[in-house]
Amino acid sequence: MKTAVDSSVLLDVFGGDADFGEASLDALRAAYDAGPLVACDVVWAEVRAHFEDDTAFRRAVGVLGVRFEALGDDAAAAAGRLWRLAPRPMNGVQRRLMADFLIGAHAMSQADALLTRDRGFYRRYFDLNVIDPTGA
Repeated sequence: MKTAVDSSVLLDVFGGDADFGEASLDALRAAYDAGPLVACDVVWAEVRAHFEDDTAFRRAVGVLGVRFEALGDDAAAAAGRLWRLAPRPMNGVQRRLMADFLIGAHAMSQADALLTRDRGFYRRYFDLNVIDPTGA
């Protein structure tokens, strides 16, 4: 089973998050044991921003067994379509970022599951297997 990994899970692990770090690492291990771990362009960039240099970043994702997988054109088109169809929030609430839709569409089109703590959003907008490291 190929699992796409969301930024939240990787940053939990790399940042040693006190609340979610251990659960996210355990979930990554389980997903790794089940098959390949991939991160799309958006996740790759978001996580890379937290490292001092490319070498440290590549070493860290390599240790976890996460590989880069570019977003395909069908996934990108699906993200745009779903973003356009998503209800517009009211009362000054910010609209979900296109990046979130790109991550979800990548997982839906190019993987078997998405490992993320943002389960509500992805379950609401995407037909995909969402794995929450917290077990919720």
